[in-house]
Amino acid sequence: MTIAARLSRLRRSLGLRLAALFLLLALALALIFSTGMQRALSGSWSRVGLPLVADYVDRLAAELGTPPDPARAQALVQRLPLAIRIEGPQVQYDSQPQRRAWQQRHDADHADEDGDGWWLLTRRTADGHRIVFGLGNAAWQQRPRAIGWATLAALLALTALAYLYVRRLFRPLDDIRAGAVRFGSGDFAEPIPLRRSDELGDLASQINTMAAEIRRMLDAKRGLLLAISHELRSPLTRARLNAELVAEGPEREALLRDLAEMRDLVTDLLESERLASGHAALQREATDLDRLARDAVRESGGPVDLQLAEDLPVLPLDRARLRLLLRNLLDNARRHGAAATPPVLRTSLQEGEVVLSLRDFGPGVDEAQLAHLAEAFYRPDASRSRAAGGVGLGLMLCRQVAVAHGGRLNLRNAHPGFEAELRLPLAG
Repeated sequence: MTIAARLSRLRRSLGLRLAALFLLLALALALIFSTGMQRALSGSWSRVGLPLVADYVDRLAAELGTPPDPARAQALVQRLPLAIRIEGPQVQYDSQPQRRAWQQRHDADHADEDGDGWWLLTRRTADGHRIVFGLGNAAWQQRPRAIGWATLAALLALTALAYLYVRRLFRPLDDIRAGAVRFGSGDFAEPIPLRRSDELGDLASQINTMAAEIRRMLDAKRGLLLAISHELRSPLTRARLNAELVAEGPEREALLRDLAEMRDLVTDLLESERLASGHAALQREATDLDRLARDAVRESGGPVDLQLAEDLPVLPLDRARLRLLLRNLLDNARRHGAAATPPVLRTSLQEGEVVLSLRDFGPGVDEAQLAHLAEAFYRPDASRSRAAGGVGLGLMLCRQVAVAHGGRLNLRNAHPGFEAELRLPLAG
């Protein structure tokens, strides 16, 4: 899977959207709570806390004396979580000089008027000394930041757990999607696994029931068609034998042609149902596709321009069904191509695939009808004349043979003419 496909799948992920919603909700709640608490505490601090702290600092400054005594300052630092700096004509003292140097290097953006963000309040003495009080425990000051990072990590961890839980809740949706793809392609062998007994489990069970009913109806339809086709073979054979006993004449020839068309129709119907329902396994054997193409052209009895590659590898193919595909493509090209220009049959090796293409030089097909050409009993002509368009099963059989071999059949206008392209993988 490409990176673009992975990103597109992530953008469409319901579980990822729910996890993002949980994260945004948690961040919004945290922001609203912290903003509200900050406003509540800031009002209380300015009206109550700040006057008390200012009065306490005044008492500490008075306790240091005039001029300030460094011994008393050191005793206060040891007794209380404070940092004290004294600047003046007689006394120069700093309880934590190393922290001040670090602060000046790393906290200049948050410094106060003195250029030092660690300090809270300043007092001046009568003899000209300046005393600055601050918080003394640097580790304690870093604690709110650590708590913030820890809270963010816990929030992200909870979001990750919520995402994993949501993914587990919606895992049945992945099973249901994969089951719908299998059922849409006609594979009813593996039902959707039932992992839980909640609403999604009930949905998976109901889809399994629906798939079983569809499979039963398809099997019944195919069985009926196979039975009818088999039953038609015997009377058609007897009618052909009786017609051959009739005297020579145009009526006899017309009757034999009609019986041959009915025989081919029954044969095509049987083969189509076998390929569609998997009743007939491919009889693969080492096959030279170029030789098979030459034999099919020789059996068809008409002129064909062969342009065959010389380096095609031997492929494991079902020769009988590939011969059926080539016969139908050649009949279609001769029926709708230009009489003056024979169709062109090419083989080549392209990008790890063996390519066989057959092009005629007729009027082509209307672009709106291309998508319907391989449908059962579809003919582009409005009159649906068998002489002009067959019975409408040939291209459908060709596509089924291609898919059964793991390949694909592409139909397109060649301007002029129409081209059918068979692509078969090199790996069997």
